[in-house]
Amino acid sequence: MKLRHPYPIIILISAICLLLFPSLTSGQTCQRTCGNQILKYPFGSDPGCGDPRFQQYVTCDQQKLILTTHTGSYPVTNIDYSNQVIYISDPSMSTCSCTQPSKGFGLDWDAPFTFHDDTIFALLDCSVTSSPIYTLDGLYTDGNNSKIPLCDNEGTPICSFLSNCRPISTINLPISTCCIYTPVDFGPSFEMDLKKLQCSSYSGFYSFNGQETIPENWKYGIALKYKFNVNNDYPSSCARCERGYGVCGYTGAYNSFICNCRNGVNMSTDCFFTASYNNGLRLFPSKNGIIP
Repeated sequence: MKLRHPYPIIILISAICLLLFPSLTSGQTCQRTCGNQILKYPFGSDPGCGDPRFQQYVTCDQQKLILTTHTGSYPVTNIDYSNQVIYISDPSMSTCSCTQPSKGFGLDWDAPFTFHDDTIFALLDCSVTSSPIYTLDGLYTDGNNSKIPLCDNEGTPICSFLSNCRPISTINLPISTCCIYTPVDFGPSFEMDLKKLQCSSYSGFYSFNGQETIPENWKYGIALKYKFNVNNDYPSSCARCERGYGVCGYTGAYNSFICNCRNGVNMSTDCFFTASYNNGLRLFPSKNGIIP
C-alpha cells in the first residue's frame, strides 16, 4: 500500500498550532550572557529582555554590562542573584592604587536600586573651611569653637589606612580632610555630589576582604541592592519560563510578559510547548530520513 506524503500533515499541524497558540510568534533572541556576565531576570541583553524597569539602567553594550545613571556610566563587575546585589565600579573614583578627581556618584530617584548597607564611601580632600560636612552647630563642636565633620566617627581608622596608600600619601592630605560616609548619610536622594560637598574625590568599597588594615586588598566599588517588585517576589511566570530554558522579557505598549525561547520564538507562558513542537516535527519521515 502506498503511504501518503507527510508534508500535508505537517502543514495541517502547523496551522492548528497557530490557531490554538496565537502567542507563538517570532521575536528577538535574548542573550543569556553579556561578555562574562550571566544574565538572569530582571536583567536583559536587549530592549524587550528582562524587566522593563531595569532595561533603561542596565544594558549590554558591546558585550559589557553597564549601569547608567544621571552621573555617568559604570561597568558592572558582578551580580549576586541569590542576595539581589549588583556590584559596579567607578573608573573616576580613587583607590589605594590611584587617586584622581571625581564628580561623585548618584542614583536616579526612580531607579529600582538602593545602596547596600555594606557600601562605605570615603570623601577625600574636603574643604574644612567651606564644606557643608563640617559644622559649628553646638551639638557637633568640641567646645573649642572648632568645626567637627558630620562623618562616621568609627571611620577614622579607615581614613588612617587610606592615608598610608602611596598615591594618597604623595599628595600629603591630612586625615582631617577625609570623611567616611555611609549610604544613610545621603538621605532619600541617594546623591553624593562632590562639588556641593567641596571634596575633590572619593573612594568606595564594599568589603575589607578579611584584611581591614591592608587597603590594597579591599574590594573597591559600589554595591547596590535591587528588588523585583513591591513585595520582592520572584514572578512565577518568569520562574516557569526559565525552567524551560527561556529568557523572561516583555512586549507591547503595556510591557506584557513574554518568554523568549531558544529558537527565537516568543511565548506568553513558557518554552515547554515549543520544545515539544520541535521534537514532534523531528518524528516525521522524509525521503532523506528525518526532517530537521
